[in-house]
Amino acid sequence: MAEKLKKPKFPSELRFDLISTDWVVIATGRAKKPEMFKQEKRIKIKISKEDCPFCNNKEKPISVYYRGKKIIQRKALPKNWTTIVLPNKYPSFLPYPKLESKVEGGLYQTMNAVGFCELVVTRDHERHFPHFSLEQTKEVFDAYQERLLDLSKKPFVSYVSIFHNHGVEAGASQPHPHSQIITTPLIDVDLEKALINSKKYLKKTGQCIYCRMNNWEKKARKRVVFENKEFLAVCPFASKSAFEMIISPKKHLSNFERIKEEEKWQLAGAFREAMRKLYKGLNDPPYNFYLHTAPNDNKEYPYYHWHWTILPKTSTWAGFEIGTRMEISTITPEKAAEYLRKQ
Repeated sequence: MAEKLKKPKFPSELRFDLISTDWVVIATGRAKKPEMFKQEKRIKIKISKEDCPFCNNKEKPISVYYRGKKIIQRKALPKNWTTIVLPNKYPSFLPYPKLESKVEGGLYQTMNAVGFCELVVTRDHERHFPHFSLEQTKEVFDAYQERLLDLSKKPFVSYVSIFHNHGVEAGASQPHPHSQIITTPLIDVDLEKALINSKKYLKKTGQCIYCRMNNWEKKARKRVVFENKEFLAVCPFASKSAFEMIISPKKHLSNFERIKEEEKWQLAGAFREAMRKLYKGLNDPPYNFYLHTAPNDNKEYPYYHWHWTILPKTSTWAGFEIGTRMEISTITPEKAAEYLRKQ
């Protein structure tokens, strides 16, 4: 006789990501209260200002900013800098005059890793995005835009990746706040998948999937964390991790580098608010954030919508996640957004 299964009070859910076409698990059976994430232990790297390579920078900067304005470089780095862009001393991609590839045994393809690696470094040794003023936050986005525009003109740059790691668990090897910029001759797999699926959706429905999701989120209000005139910060329906947030423009915009001055101020406001809520609500969690924007190939992408993704590091992938590439989140995005809104 078959065993009668007891119906759980809160069944877990599988949720479908319209962009990646992946499924994620919202494991309500293992659910935590939002406040419990605040109690997680953090691993801290401590390097003094005297030993910090950024506080004692000897490299010639690529760009220098002071209180929101890019300044003309002299022979030495000015003492009053607030944000600088530096070449990465340990680059994973290197400038090279030629893109070469070869095939081994008719099977394995290799290509030389041609590209540029840079760092965007803010002045304070400890203060990071949740502590920044609106002006400081906007200055960082100025630097991102300036470098994206410049690097896009370089040879063999198909994509410019901009990302930031905070905390040991998120892969930060230096405690001094800094973002990274890496150009590649290839387009990353996640972005390529998103481009393909959003193009299919436009062809099928005549609508941009990102705009449609934004419009629904504004109407439903369940997953919105913050909203201003130009931007929306949302815990996505199929969140890949607890407290994931996506910040995207309300207007249909495909290329981040084309952002206008007023839009940058609005983006800085939304980003700053999202980071402050995360910092307060989760007690300074480790996190990654990254930009997804249209490729650098002089084509138009009417079906794509640029956005920033903020991923707090609230769990570690184990066998199931690695084997299935199906992420598990232990809090619903609705509860996560409700908690963050209150911070």
